[in-house]
Amino acid sequence: MDQWYRFLEHITTILKGDTFLSVGLKAVGAILLSAIAWMVIKSILRLLRKRLTPFDWFKSNENLFDMIRKAIGLGLILLAGSYLIRLFHLQMFETIYHALFVVLLAAPIKSFTLAILDYAEQKWADKTETKIDNIVFDLLNRFSGAIIYAVAVVLALDIMGINVMPFVAGAGVLGIAIGFAAKDTLSNLIAGILLIIDRPFEIGDRIEVWSAPAGSASWGDVIDIGLRATKIKTTDNIVIVIPNNEIMKRDIVNYTLISTSIRVRINIGVAYDTDIERAKALILKASTELAWVLDDPPPKVVVRNFGESSVDLQLRVWINDARQRMNTISAITDRVKAIFDAEKIEIPYPKRDIHITHSSEGGG
Repeated sequence: MDQWYRFLEHITTILKGDTFLSVGLKAVGAILLSAIAWMVIKSILRLLRKRLTPFDWFKSNENLFDMIRKAIGLGLILLAGSYLIRLFHLQMFETIYHALFVVLLAAPIKSFTLAILDYAEQKWADKTETKIDNIVFDLLNRFSGAIIYAVAVVLALDIMGINVMPFVAGAGVLGIAIGFAAKDTLSNLIAGILLIIDRPFEIGDRIEVWSAPAGSASWGDVIDIGLRATKIKTTDNIVIVIPNNEIMKRDIVNYTLISTSIRVRINIGVAYDTDIERAKALILKASTELAWVLDDPPPKVVVRNFGESSVDLQLRVWINDARQRMNTISAITDRVKAIFDAEKIEIPYPKRDIHITHSSEGGG
């Protein structure tokens, strides 16, 4: 026992000194202590993960413990590194080390913030009828990362003793210059934010496309709403990327904003000597053969005009899917043509009567 006490006293004497051996033992001890603490913390987090996973919030955020583990790991690195820097009298690197740590810490803070926002959006925003809270969460999700990193950089510069005010002033002047140089890009960004707030269409809505190539489909489905541009895939499987600023300047025709049901109008002409009521009945019969045509409101045929060579009828039907609009027009037109041919109803075309008059003058 006396030998053990003498050994401890000897170790204590060595550690109190400032010799190379003393510094080395302290450095190794700090590293070992950090490693032991890390293993203990990982075991505790693993146990907590098993216990807390059944709860809804932890179940929907399985990577939460990974973020906590990463943050604690960075904290241990900060403590161990700060101790080693002071142990080896490297204070000139201490502020740089702390500033770098602040920037690295922004990553787990960003992940944790996004997890909280996602849970809050699922908990409250998705259960409300108004879309304002969804828009707020959408904007927060888009800009929270940039804000966190900007704050981290400012704090890091402040830790290093760098006055950030000249940078802020310079950034303001630079921002004005960039604003003039990139006014179109900024205009698209502002228009993108307005689209997110106003929501004239959602992803999946079918809208009219005014800038489609000539001869191609003039409508399509919205597949992405970005801050700079919106992507629309037409029925020809062509993706058109339209700057948001251009969208905000034009009328937006949305076929599915209120519901997927729309009314389709089909113009059909018949000869003047046709029994109009009989023609209407045959047209209605053709329209009811399509499964996606709605019974309520019922199909309707009206007389629109007396043309040069025909009585112009118009079939008005409601369909349950706006994406069937062209199929509806094609199918009903084909079916009406077949029925009219079978029933001997003429579909007229322009006709002209030419009268030739012969005149002769006698001469004497």
